[in-house]
Amino acid sequence: MATININIRTDSELKARAQHIFSTFGLDMTTAVNLFLRQTVRMNNLPFSLTTKTNQSNHVDKLPFGRGCMKGKIQMAEDFDAPLEDFKEYMDLPYCLFKNHI
Repeated sequence: MATININIRTDSELKARAQHIFSTFGLDMTTAVNLFLRQTVRMNNLPFSLTTKTNQSNHVDKLPFGRGCMKGKIQMAEDFDAPLEDFKEYMDLPYCLFKNHI
């Protein structure tokens, strides 16, 4: 497949900030733009939702990518220790009951 060059104009600060974020993922600008283009074609849509929302109080809105992909699939317990209660009885059993199974 033949490759072509694309020239775009953007704010220098925006470019620098984006490059910094991309570098944390091991990406350069070319790879990041190609990811965007491939996802756009693959989804036949923008790979993110556009909104007029300006309130950034929701932590999910600040994630670099993958935003919303796990919506409805992950739930946080209201009490952090609640999931550990399921294992409390198991953890209180004597070690000698398990050493033959290790």
